[in-house]
Amino acid sequence: MSVATLSVAPSKPSSSKSFWLHARYVLADNPFTLVAAVLFLLFVLMACIGPWMAPYDPLASNVGPSLQAPTAKHWFGTDALGRDILSRVMVATRIDFIIALSAVLSSFAIGGLLGALAGYFGGWMDRGIMRTCDMVMSFPLFVLAMGIVAALGNTVFNIILATALVNLPFYIRVARTEVNVRREAGFIEAARLAGNGDARILFCHLIPNALPPMMVQISLNMGWAILNAAGLSFIGLGVSPPAAEWGIMVAEGATYIISGEWWVALFPGLVLMLAVFTFNLLGDGLRDLIDPRKRT
Repeated sequence: MSVATLSVAPSKPSSSKSFWLHARYVLADNPFTLVAAVLFLLFVLMACIGPWMAPYDPLASNVGPSLQAPTAKHWFGTDALGRDILSRVMVATRIDFIIALSAVLSSFAIGGLLGALAGYFGGWMDRGIMRTCDMVMSFPLFVLAMGIVAALGNTVFNIILATALVNLPFYIRVARTEVNVRREAGFIEAARLAGNGDARILFCHLIPNALPPMMVQISLNMGWAILNAAGLSFIGLGVSPPAAEWGIMVAEGATYIISGEWWVALFPGLVLMLAVFTFNLLGDGLRDLIDPRKRT
């Protein structure tokens, strides 16, 4: 009597496991992406626990001699009021990241949806949305952000609102182009023949395929949003002193560069530059991570 043998097909990895395997492949394939990811995690960690890790109170004056050069006690030196610059740089990470992340995610969600609607339906909706984009982009973006904040007041919410509004056209244009190219593709026609409605086609088939270039745009816009917030603070239209913010610290230190106190502006400026550099490097990695065509 023969014993029947059963062959068991190997189980497929779960979607979460497949995602992490793909993420590991992307990071190993591009060392610059790995460096950017490490720097990004460090900035996120600093934004989360920076206020508790700071060696001194960022608002307390006279924690050391005023305008003291970097020492073992004050690694980044002190400013004109005797405040520890390292503590202020660490605490400023949170507010700059909150402004940039809130503004960019708002632009991504609203702009992506408007662009997808314009690209899919066309007609009057497309013309109305795109002419509004042209109107916004006809102004220098930083000048437009200045005008919005000056009119509404220099609160954190208004800075986020201004930054989100000037970023909207980028996502609208990218989403419109990606959806417009694919709306007559074969897999969309198959989805229509299968009985899928417009909403399901948009959210399940078209928008996911438009995400990779939009994710790259998110990374680039995060760097720009941080620069925008710092620039507004530098000219006095951003976060109000004495709050710790990178743009405020660079503005306060700029007056002391000529007299030789270079550290007051240098260290906040370097951290600001490193944050923008990190997000610019992170763009390619996000594209490879999200793009369905890159899945292995």
